[in-house]
Amino acid sequence: MLAPAKINLALHVTGQRADGYHLLDSLVCFADIGDRLSVTVADEMTLTLTGPMAGKLTADADNLVLQAAHLLDPIKTAQITLEKILPVASGIGGGSSDAATCLRLLADLWHLPLPDPAAVLTLGADVPVCLAGGAARMQGIGETISPLSLPAFPAVLVNPGLSLSTPAVFQQLASKTNPTLQPPPTSLDHSQWLLYLKVQRNDLEAPAIALCPTIAEVLQALVQQSGCALARMSGAGATSFGLFETDAAARMAAQEIQARQPNWWVKPTRLA
Repeated sequence: MLAPAKINLALHVTGQRADGYHLLDSLVCFADIGDRLSVTVADEMTLTLTGPMAGKLTADADNLVLQAAHLLDPIKTAQITLEKILPVASGIGGGSSDAATCLRLLADLWHLPLPDPAAVLTLGADVPVCLAGGAARMQGIGETISPLSLPAFPAVLVNPGLSLSTPAVFQQLASKTNPTLQPPPTSLDHSQWLLYLKVQRNDLEAPAIALCPTIAEVLQALVQQSGCALARMSGAGATSFGLFETDAAARMAAQEIQARQPNWWVKPTRLA
């Protein structure tokens, strides 16, 4: 089963609770690329890692996939295989999407209901929205999810081969009480959504660039491509996305960026 990349089209940090958790107001959608998970019946709980990014992870107990499995049922067992395709710690919710997909697969395998939302939130702020599985406005610390209808956006995802610590990015944030999102469009008009997105922000982009200046180079590389309507960092980075007018333009842009930066992770996709 596909565990799709999660993209923050906009991410506003609107406050911080007394317990340290940050309050967010974010527009989330999903790509048509991601990791892949499968589960089978087994006599013991095991996690097998494959794929081009598998070397960045371990199959230890702190792996978010195993944490999700144990949250669903601490006793039952299964053989879980994770084909890791997305970059690790890259702002596109790979681990959260993997955990959500694991919950769905094991709930079906074990004939169990999914955990309640509060329990799911303990796995991470992005896990509930990944479990919901559709475009949404995500608020609070990740617990408030309002489904949205979005047009499909041809896009390019670019990661410069770097990982960022989310807590470190938040620590660099100059202001933690920023304005919320403006009300999203209610239509599926592509141009109207682009105009709307251009006046929203990712409040974590500037602090992430301060920690990882290469992100600014990625954004510039996207902006320079023909047909790029918007370039922005996703989540806490270091992956950025460019929205394009057509799938063909996105594919051409991806080829051009990859040719110039062969060590970067570059993927054309569709966001919806």
